[in-house]
Amino acid sequence: MIAAYQSRCQARVDAALETLFDAPRPELQRLYEAMRYSVTNGGKRVRPLLVYAACEALAGEIDRADGAACAVELIHAYSLVHDDLPAMDDDDLRRGKPTTHKAFDEACAILAGDGLQTLAFEVLADRRHNPQSADTRLAMVGTLARAAGPAGMVGGQAIDLGSVGLKLDQQALEVMHRHKTGALIEASVRLGALASGNADDASLKSLQTYAQAIGLAFQVQDDILDVESDTATLGKTQGKDQASDKPTYPALLGLDDAKAYALELRDIALHALRSFGEAAEPLRDLARYIVERRS
Repeated sequence: MIAAYQSRCQARVDAALETLFDAPRPELQRLYEAMRYSVTNGGKRVRPLLVYAACEALAGEIDRADGAACAVELIHAYSLVHDDLPAMDDDDLRRGKPTTHKAFDEACAILAGDGLQTLAFEVLADRRHNPQSADTRLAMVGTLARAAGPAGMVGGQAIDLGSVGLKLDQQALEVMHRHKTGALIEASVRLGALASGNADDASLKSLQTYAQAIGLAFQVQDDILDVESDTATLGKTQGKDQASDKPTYPALLGLDDAKAYALELRDIALHALRSFGEAAEPLRDLARYIVERRS
């Protein structure tokens, strides 16, 4: 079920993303090539899927969510480009291909990441890409800015870099990952709900509980795969977290308990959707997929 939905949404957001990388001047061609490479080099598109699924769960029209779906993927791609840099995680592979700084060069990768980040907000603010009211577009820009900035994803990366070699307890580990991974996942669900035009306080609260649970489950499963999977399957260097002495859930809880915790978080997410009807089934399927995926 989720495979067909994922394929349909991937095709939709990929087509929308492809329209964004035409260089306005010949001198900018290489920069735009690096930006396109960073976004279109594969990926599961989990965050755009969450945007679309949240929109449809509230009976919204899916085409009204295209701008938000593009914006969250642009932010996600920018974060990966910068995370992979030598000054950060120093990775050579992403999605089975050379990372952007390897395919181009370090300076170009930094600029490509900067370009993707700002392009995300341009897309959200522009009615041509995001056909919402001005007030809704403003709310969406604020949602994404908080999730991507120092109180969200950037802050999480700062905590991550400062935690290498430290022994964090579970509460501290969760604070880090609710920022680094969870914030953008939460924003994806909220943006989809706002795009529907049908969000109310009760539905937004339920969707936030759902998103917080799957955001953390996503990271727990990532940590599990870093132990159990292999480089070819992951598309990135397997065992890198352990080699870098980063705090992870398997290291803290043990592998079996980490798996049990991922399932517990999945169940919390599913329970949060108990008042939603059949239209929310893709959200339920995504919660299951996040803890069952192998890459």
